[in-house]
Amino acid sequence: MTAHMHSMLPRLAKLRLMAKTRRLGAHKGRRQANKFGTSLEFSDYRLYQPGDDVRQIDWNIYGRTHKHYIKRFLDEQELAITVFLDVSGSMQAIETKWARAKELAASFSFIALSGEDRLSFVPVSSEPFVKVSRKGSVYAKKVFFDILQFPLHEGSGTFTENLHKNSLKNNQLAILITDGLEPLESFESLFRSIAARKQEVTLIQLLSGEELNPIYTGDVKLIDSESKESVQVSMNEFILGNYQRQLNMHNHKLELLCRRFGFSYLMTTDHADLPAFLFHECSAKRMLY
Repeated sequence: MTAHMHSMLPRLAKLRLMAKTRRLGAHKGRRQANKFGTSLEFSDYRLYQPGDDVRQIDWNIYGRTHKHYIKRFLDEQELAITVFLDVSGSMQAIETKWARAKELAASFSFIALSGEDRLSFVPVSSEPFVKVSRKGSVYAKKVFFDILQFPLHEGSGTFTENLHKNSLKNNQLAILITDGLEPLESFESLFRSIAARKQEVTLIQLLSGEELNPIYTGDVKLIDSESKESVQVSMNEFILGNYQRQLNMHNHKLELLCRRFGFSYLMTTDHADLPAFLFHECSAKRMLY
């Protein structure tokens, strides 16, 4: 996994996270703001007004027009980005799903830092974790590989319950990586809390191939990976078909819920082609550019 992911770093470094938010404090980044500032990227000219910096006057234009014009430049500002990774039992129960979750979290964190944005990486669990807070491309590679090596751990509670306990302040763009396998009411409550803070959100729903298309037959014992409750089921085509219909309906309603709150929604699987998802699907959904 590490060698495969390492080969993607040069391409990931060229990507940027899309955000409507164009505001931040005094820290410089590589993100163009809508207001004018002091970066080196030229925007346009306007007539000189009392109080303007005379050093911005373009004397070549003055020589042609005998009017004082100043150059305007686009300000570059950082974006405060938080990657929330669901580390509940259902995310860790299937090895390939857990590995892909970390690959996604590592990739988006690397992209944020490569763009000189301010990153917070938060494993969402009932257990206290010290969140990773970094700023600058110098940290991008280390954070990337640290997330890939994030260990399994035991905890309790669900993603939405535990995320409510995390600080959602001082954040502009939140990326939620979760399987979304909780009641929609729980997500609606969480979304209301985030929306009240005027944050942009992208929810990435990650499911395993086994969850989408289970191949169980006969009498099986199913154990909930979070509540640990079990149930005996006699699997047949009707049971499996009904499960898939219910799952598809749940996923569709989750996507609609995201849209209702103005959030972005993407769905992927543990067996999907990761480069295709990052470089094509995320770009098509205007999450990356």
